[in-house]
Amino acid sequence: MNEAQIKSLLTVEQLKIASDCLRALSHPVRLRMVQLLIREQYSVGELARHCSVQNHMASEHLRLMQRSGLLISQREGRKIYYSIAMPTLIQLMQCIEKSMDEKENPTTIDQDRR
Repeated sequence: MNEAQIKSLLTVEQLKIASDCLRALSHPVRLRMVQLLIREQYSVGELARHCSVQNHMASEHLRLMQRSGLLISQREGRKIYYSIAMPTLIQLMQCIEKSMDEKENPTTIDQDRR
């Protein structure tokens, strides 16, 4: 690896931030919430219902992702609506979805290489 390639690597601090964000996503319910929030904003109750968890558990998952900077919230009356704060989260979710598709349909990989 040459000097220019080494300088282009992320700093340890940047990698720590990335690691914290990935840790915040490392739960199936949180990944489902991200999938939903990519499509539109939802309230805690709506997300809880779509993810088959209780409201207080949905709130905990949402708070964790919000503290990591992944989500933002907006109050409308008595409801709080959540949405994606980091547009790159959409691309990350697309990579996850594509890798799962390739894992389930291995022939797709062979066709893409042709």
